[in-house]
Amino acid sequence: MRFTDDADEALRAAVTLVNSAEPPESLDLEAFLAEHPYTGRIDRDDAELGDLRALRPRLRAMLLAPRDEMAARVNDALADVSLAPRLARHDGADWHLHAVADDRPLAERILVETAMALIDVIRADEGSRLSACADAECQAIALDLSRNRSKKYCSTACANRNAVAAYRARQAREAS
Repeated sequence: MRFTDDADEALRAAVTLVNSAEPPESLDLEAFLAEHPYTGRIDRDDAELGDLRALRPRLRAMLLAPRDEMAARVNDALADVSLAPRLARHDGADWHLHAVADDRPLAERILVETAMALIDVIRADEGSRLSACADAECQAIALDLSRNRSKKYCSTACANRNAVAAYRARQAREAS
């Protein structure tokens, strides 16, 4: 299942934001915005950065929740904001839905965009595309948007670390 481009991007941005809380904490607002450009109000100040940091646990709970709980969390997120839905086309992106006004705080817009993307996840019963990283030492979220559903790790680093560990375990078994 392939989601719409805006849903894919909202999920990627939410996962990036949540995973930036993993030690060492690494939320660089400018790098985040370069990777995940947002239109509308962006203050680029300490208060905005603090709001994004404070949003991470809520997003994590939404992204990793079982389907029915995910739906409840999405409903809660949508109830917490003043919605102003409209279709928009900008920056090379085709028509897509903006659910809140562009002058609302960035953290609020990220929350709502994540909720809107999760509506697609819930409706398609594709919650398995979001999971905790399969690396036992990692607490990050893995987002699998691949066709064959093969992604288990949050990053290449975690995948490589586990591949090397598996290789070494095989070599040790063969040697004994």
